[in-house]
Amino acid sequence: MNEIIQSIEKRKSVRVFEEKKISEEMKNAVFSAAFHAPTAGCQMLYSIIDVTNQELKEKLAVTCDNQPFIAKAPLVLIFLADCRRWFDSYRFAGCDCRKPTEGDLLLACSDALIAAQNSVMAAESFGLGSCYIGDIMENIETHRELLGLDDYVYPATMVVYGYPAKSQRERKKPQRFEKEYIVFENTYQRLSEEKHREMFCKWAGKSGKINFSFDEYVQAFCKRKYMSDFSEEMTRSAREYLKNFK
Repeated sequence: MNEIIQSIEKRKSVRVFEEKKISEEMKNAVFSAAFHAPTAGCQMLYSIIDVTNQELKEKLAVTCDNQPFIAKAPLVLIFLADCRRWFDSYRFAGCDCRKPTEGDLLLACSDALIAAQNSVMAAESFGLGSCYIGDIMENIETHRELLGLDDYVYPATMVVYGYPAKSQRERKKPQRFEKEYIVFENTYQRLSEEKHREMFCKWAGKSGKINFSFDEYVQAFCKRKYMSDFSEEMTRSAREYLKNFK
C-alpha cells in the first residue's frame, strides 16, 4: 500500500493536543496544500481565516458547542465559502451581472471543503492531528460579528490542528460502514430496513460492540445528534445565511 493511502486510512479526528507550537514553515505548507486543491473553474471560491488571537479562540470554543480543546489547538483555520470576491471582481470590471444565488453558495462550499481536506491530509503527513468543527455554521449573529462575515460569505467549516497527545495517537480509529451499503452502480439505491439493520450490525461487529441493539443505538444517536438543540440551531442559522442567496 502506498504512503498516501496509508495516511488517508490511518487519519482520525484528534481533540487533545500536546503543548507544542507548529512552525511557520509547516503552517505555510498546510496553506499551500489547501491552495492546490481542485477548485471550480480555478476560481478558489473560498477564503481562510487564520485564528491567531487567543481570546477569539476561547470565544469560538464556547460558541462552537462548548468544546474547550478548540482554544488549546495551536492552529485554528476557518474555511469560508466566499461568493463575495468574484462578485466584486465582476462589478469592478463593469459586468452587468446577477447577485450570488444558492447554486453559487453550494459550489463555493464544495471548493472550501475540498481545500480544507487537502490541508488536513497535508497536516497528517507532518504528524499533525486535526478535527473538523461543523458547529461554526451555528450562531450566525455571533459568528458574523466575531469574524466580520459578509452577506455572501458562509463559514463552511472550521478545522483545528496540533500534535496529537499520546492518548489520541493510541486511540483506535472508528469503523466505517461497508462498501456495499455506500457505493451503488449507476443509480442511487434506497436501503431496505433489513439492509439498514444488517449495515449497522456489521459495523458494530467490527467495532467490537457486544450485545448491540440497532433500535437502542439509533434511537439514542437520533436524540443526541439529529434532534439535538445544536442541530436545530444549525438549521436556523443556515436559513438565515441562505436568505442573502435567494
